[in-house]
Amino acid sequence: MRVLVIEDDATLGHALQEFLVEQGYAVDWLQDGDQVLGAVTAQDYDLLLLDLNLPGQSGLDVLHKLRSGNHQVPVLILTARDGVEDRVAGLDAGADDYVTKPFELLELAARVRAFGRRRTGHVQPYIEAGPLQFDTVGREVRVNGERISLSVRELSVLEMLMARVGRVVTKRQIVNSLSAWDADFSENAVEVYVYRLRKRLEGTGTGIQTVRGFGYLLEVESAA
Repeated sequence: MRVLVIEDDATLGHALQEFLVEQGYAVDWLQDGDQVLGAVTAQDYDLLLLDLNLPGQSGLDVLHKLRSGNHQVPVLILTARDGVEDRVAGLDAGADDYVTKPFELLELAARVRAFGRRRTGHVQPYIEAGPLQFDTVGREVRVNGERISLSVRELSVLEMLMARVGRVVTKRQIVNSLSAWDADFSENAVEVYVYRLRKRLEGTGTGIQTVRGFGYLLEVESAA
């Protein structure tokens, strides 16, 4: 999942970016409201974390322009404004959720995961594909109850494939979801992670198939 953080406070913005990257997301960070529309137009994001007090355009102005321009990306407002009127104004402007500062990072992570589940259509915190079970909260995968060790990037690629089991996920979709502006992540890197996942999944009754010219899909073997 690719997230754009818009936060002018350098300490908080950097901390949010580092924390969300550790959670397995690709995270870009802006500090000026005037930069947001251009970034959202140039790149598809799965979620925006939007501060209201920004230099340039305010967060509310940004939100109004996003929605009037038919940008449907989910928006989670992060702000120190905790009045009822402020929350109502943000939600009425088109925000999907609202968190007041200071907040706990673990609560923020739970809200971000909730957006991820809505995006993939999975209501439960677990994604299952045959013998595979992906715990989106604990960020771990089990095969028939046994945990398998995967890197953060491997987990993220497998999560995308499991959420779309039986359907093709393109290399470009994987790159867009997992690469931030300053990250060196390419379609060649995707091939490396898929290769590693294939080795990890050997003998599990699941496999990753290459659809030449398109991408990859996760298949579950039929029971005998």
